[in-house]
Formats: sequence, structure tokens, C-alpha cells
Amino acid sequence: MSKLSLILSILVGVIAVVGIVTYLVYQSDIRAARERLQTGSQIIQTACGPIEYTTMGDGPPVLVVHGTGGGYDQGILMARMLVGDGFRFITPSRFGYLRTPLPADASAEAQADVQACLLDALNISKVAVVGVSAGAPPSMQFALRYPDRISALVLIVPAAWAPPAPQAERKFPVPTAVYDALFGSDFLMWLMTKFALPSLESAFGVSSEVLDRLDPAEKEELSELVHALQPISLRNAGIRNDRAVVDSLVRYPLENITVPTLVISAADDTVAPSGWGKYTAENIPGANFTLLESGGHFLAGQHTRVRALVSEFIKKH
Repeated sequence: MSKLSLILSILVGVIAVVGIVTYLVYQSDIRAARERLQTGSQIIQTACGPIEYTTMGDGPPVLVVHGTGGGYDQGILMARMLVGDGFRFITPSRFGYLRTPLPADASAEAQADVQACLLDALNISKVAVVGVSAGAPPSMQFALRYPDRISALVLIVPAAWAPPAPQAERKFPVPTAVYDALFGSDFLMWLMTKFALPSLESAFGVSSEVLDRLDPAEKEELSELVHALQPISLRNAGIRNDRAVVDSLVRYPLENITVPTLVISAADDTVAPSGWGKYTAENIPGANFTLLESGGHFLAGQHTRVRALVSEFIKKH
């Protein structure tokens, strides 16, 4: 064997070993993520069908409605990072996420109905509702359909209708084909979280300038949010449904929302542009609108401020 052939053989062997080790670590991580998800929640049978959920904390009840790529686990993170302590959180997995099935009618209206059914099953008569991103449409529908069951409505980086058309202001940080690839593969999402986390965070609208300004605790929070996307295959049905719901949004009768409302958007959010939140707040009677100067769709670096705003607003009402 020539020297060149020997070197090539060694390189192939090293690549093979690295590939095998990488795949074994991936399998271990995904298995651990699945086990964590299985043991962290429960399924409850409601009048609207089965729904996965969990609860945590003590105090006034708050229903947290997660965004795209979520599940009850993302709801827990949203509650901790964006609302804070002193509440009893109810965090369901929306249609198509984790162990909540995707029904034939998975509209925002149907999602609001199943949330009401969940509260019935838990014997909770009234809650504050926090809707994040794609969780905003069902949260608004809940306020419209069940006004006597909601004490306060908080919409954070909301996916909402705004003239002329919602898509006109939307500009994703990376091509949509990249999102399709990420959301379609557990392995690719895992690779990105392991070896290219800053690039993945940027893909969700967090600029490099914002990332550079984050302190260690804020970086850890952002990392948690991204890692909570795994395994993405358990969320694919919900992600596809969210895309269909957001792409087909029409103007809701915002003037009929009578509950105290707080809307929070970020000026540099290109996933759910601030114009959507601004229009929503302007058309809900008496609504408060807070525009953060930076943070992107994950409100990176703004969680302390958002917690103070949201906690005070819910407690006030």
C-alpha cells in the first residue's frame, strides 16, 4: 500500500468513527428528550377530546398558549421567562404538538374551544391568558368566544392580521427552505443545536448584535428555548397547522374584545413584525402596546423587562 493510500484509509477510518460516535450521541440525546417529554405531562380527556398539559406554581391561574415549534414544555419556559413567579400556570400542548392529536378542524377557533374544555376538566372558571407568537390567534379567539372566563389577555410577539396583508411585512432571516429542512429532521435540528447554535438563533430573528450583548444568564435562556424544539418530529403536525392558520388569518372583530389586553412586540422582529402587534393593540379597546427596541422573535435580552410588564399587568387585573 502506498503512503497516499494509507493516509486516505486512515482518514476514511477517522471519518467513519466520528460519524458513528456522532450518531450514537444523537440517538442518546433524542431518546432522553423523548423520555423527558413523556414524564413531564399528562393527558386529560375533555368534552373536546384528549389534550396534553401540565401545571406548575401557585397563585392566580394563567393559561399559557405556546408558539410554533412548542408544546407544553415550551409553555413552561414561556411562563418562567416571560411571566415569572406567583401564578398557577396551565400549559397545554396545542393541536398537533407532542401528545395532543391534530383533529380535522384545527382552526384558531377550535383551539380556543379545546382550551375552554381543558379549563372545565380542571374545574377552573377564569384565567388570565398569555398567547405567544402563533399562540396569539387562539388566545384572541378565546377572548372573543369566552369573555366571562378571561381576566386579562397578554399577546407576546403575536402572529396577527394587519392590513394590507400579514405576509407583506414578513421577512424571514433565512430562506423558507431552510426552515422546512430544520423542521423536517430531528438529526439536522440536533446538529444545529450542538454545533451551530448561534446560526440557529439567528434563524429565529435574533441578530448577531443582540447575541453579542447578552449576559451569560440571557444566553442560557435563549439556548433553552432553542433546545426545547427537540425532537422536532413530535411537533411537525402542529408546525404545519400553525403555518396554515397564520397564512389564512383574517381580521378578527378586535373591537369586541372587552378584556384588559397587553400586547408586546419587538421592533426588529421579522418573524412576527411589530406592525401586527401595533394594529392589534390599536383596535382592541383600551389595549396597552409595548414596543421593545430589540430582541427579535425570542425577545432575547428583554426577558427581565417583559416579566415585570406581564406580571404587573396580570396582577392588576
